[in-house]
Amino acid sequence: MSIPIFSFIFAMWILIIIGGGLMVVFIGPLSFSGAGDLDPLINSGVKVLIAMILIFIWVIALLKIKNWIFRKITNQ
Repeated sequence: MSIPIFSFIFAMWILIIIGGGLMVVFIGPLSFSGAGDLDPLINSGVKVLIAMILIFIWVIALLKIKNWIFRKITNQ
């Protein structure tokens, strides 16, 4: 019974590590040029938007994994 819970925790940590790696590797170096004084604000805003989307995807993935594991536990 504890194996599914540990697998959920393991999957959660894997998603956290992958998400952090994606943030550093892909989102960190992003740079948009254009509007002079607003350039840092636009860069930050786009990075925040991408980060929020990734967080939303990660939370949905964890919810799906959690629901699958706990359905499996309750059916036993």
